[in-house]
Amino acid sequence: MNIAALSLRDLEYVVAVSEERHFGRAAERCNVSQPSLSAQIRRLEEALGLTLFERTSRKVLPTARGEAVARQARAVLAEAQKLLVIAQEGRDALSGRLVLGAIQTLGPYLFPRVLRQMRQLFPDLALTLSEGRTAELLEALREGRLDAVLLSPPIDEMGLTVTPLFSEPFLLSCPADHPLARSPELRADALGGPELLLLEEGNCLRDQALAACAAGPHAGRHATSLETLRSMVAAGAGYTLMPRLAAPEGTDRTGLVVSRPFPEGGPARPIALVWRATDPRRASLEQFAAFFRENAPEGTIPLASQPGEQGS
Repeated sequence: MNIAALSLRDLEYVVAVSEERHFGRAAERCNVSQPSLSAQIRRLEEALGLTLFERTSRKVLPTARGEAVARQARAVLAEAQKLLVIAQEGRDALSGRLVLGAIQTLGPYLFPRVLRQMRQLFPDLALTLSEGRTAELLEALREGRLDAVLLSPPIDEMGLTVTPLFSEPFLLSCPADHPLARSPELRADALGGPELLLLEEGNCLRDQALAACAAGPHAGRHATSLETLRSMVAAGAGYTLMPRLAAPEGTDRTGLVVSRPFPEGGPARPIALVWRATDPRRASLEQFAAFFRENAPEGTIPLASQPGEQGS
């Protein structure tokens, strides 16, 4: 196959079908009719001399070779996107399409606090938001499916720029009738008992809570989300550490849960903005990080900017 016959549009179709696992949704995503997309995929398969997708009446799955082609297609599209970015960089403030991810324990509580100001400051920014776990977000960032992510270090920084934003304290959330709701002194390292409720494995907040409470890896019962943790606390199942943005200080509206701050120097987690060190929009992304730092929510502590780059 002559490389001149391979278009970026073909690669967009391959990536869309690979990610959507459905020709109809892929066609809608690419703003093209399903017959046109299906026909183009078949022509591409014939030109390449391989089958990219397994097709059944219920699902579409990439073949092993198809997955490899889709992975490379993402990389080619990301590099092509840089052509537009280079042309735009320096001409405007942060603008154009930006796909921003955030860890699940931060995004739902931070975004509502900053999106209005963000739209006002960056009116030409077409922002798409996503949430996930740290490992998922970093994989998507490295593969070019995300442009930047908000997460809590430490992480493997190879090839990434990590810019600190703010520190978010943890609060103790416990049932309103629990002795800890009235205890005159709170110590995180005294909370590692059987009543400690945690998120399930694979969530960075779980590891941070275990470290703060000096608890063993199998301590406490588990939940899949902060809202489930909150419900378990309300039901009297135990207590937990909550990020401040997710648990305003005091008694909640149900009267069942009390959230209390720790003394100064208590447990907290750093929040950083992370992007690929090779992204040519460095100046704009640093401007984006400055926005989050300058608009750090009440109760958090802004951190000095110390961008670090490792690898390339």
